[in-house]
Amino acid sequence: MSAPAMGTSKTAHTDSSHKKKKGPGTLATAYLVIYNVVMTAGWLVIAVGLVRAYLARGSYHGLYYSIEKPLKYFQTGALLEILHCAVGIVPSSVVLTGFQVMSRVFLTWAVTHSVREVQSEDSVLLFVVAWTVTEIIRYSFYTFSLLNHLPYLIKWARYTFFFVLYPMGVAGELLTIYAALPYVQKTGLYSITLPNNYNFSFDYHTFLILVMISYIPLFPQLYFHMIRQRKKVLGHVEEYSKVE
Repeated sequence: MSAPAMGTSKTAHTDSSHKKKKGPGTLATAYLVIYNVVMTAGWLVIAVGLVRAYLARGSYHGLYYSIEKPLKYFQTGALLEILHCAVGIVPSSVVLTGFQVMSRVFLTWAVTHSVREVQSEDSVLLFVVAWTVTEIIRYSFYTFSLLNHLPYLIKWARYTFFFVLYPMGVAGELLTIYAALPYVQKTGLYSITLPNNYNFSFDYHTFLILVMISYIPLFPQLYFHMIRQRKKVLGHVEEYSKVE
């Protein structure tokens, strides 16, 4: 889904001062604000493109073609998030962020782009819509958090919409990979057969099946992680609001 959400803890002067010391510097913060604003705008462009194409066609079939280019640009742009974690300007796990970002980039390029026959599948629209709504909320959340002016509505949406959007996106991803399997098997896409100079073989069809199987243990872990984060963050906000 998305990178790990920022948690909140009970206010304590020592904790807050410790966090401030570990936060990004002025230049890093300015860069991150610009990055998140651009990414928010990019996913808004995708959302508007989907709505305009639907209104023009009167059907949701084949809407992927109307947003194919911006989807590729901005989903690939998320690779910078791995770099942000690696250099320490964002306090998130490089491994977890890398997995989440690369899984989407993989689906964008190695499946949907490479197997053109699946681009008209309804499952593609399913994960595109889920991604679009998720990313608009997520990048808005990060932008306002960096500016220290986070509206409660955005925070609430960040930790609530995933209940529907996460399963919706996963379903679309799995169905799209499944739809690609016959074409990958028929064409031998990205597969390497023996004999060859490197004495190495790779079956992309089998690899895609393994990718699908990997969703079984990973999806529940990430989903329940977000549920725990929701209880922590929104529960804290509600208690704080009552005090105010």
